[in-house]
Amino acid sequence: QVQPVESGGGLVQAGGSLRLSCAASGSGFSSRAMGWFRQAPGKEREFVAAINRNGTPYYTDSVKGRFTISRDNGKNTGFLRMNSLKPEDTAAYYCVVSTSMLSGDYASQSFYRYWGQGTQVTVSS
Repeated sequence: QVQPVESGGGLVQAGGSLRLSCAASGSGFSSRAMGWFRQAPGKEREFVAAINRNGTPYYTDSVKGRFTISRDNGKNTGFLRMNSLKPEDTAAYYCVVSTSMLSGDYASQSFYRYWGQGTQVTVSS
């Protein structure tokens, strides 16, 4: 059982930066992929980024070059560094940890069993 808890959200001006953290309690974090999804008001939840247990990152096109996902398995923690933020990045951001220890469709919500409660990121123009 893994329980992710996000932190680091907040209000930032366009062009600014934030770093989200995801602290995972329980066991098995280092053996699983983890990632981030986001959901803006009135929109569907969407994939942002993921990193497999070996450290290979995956990004949705809209954040490539601006966001960086990383993890520290020794501390059971994941991170999402967000630079050059845009108003359209405004959303609740959710940390996720995969169900399986195997690889899969990292952009699919069904690949992840463990979800955090979310942290709000608001980017003002």
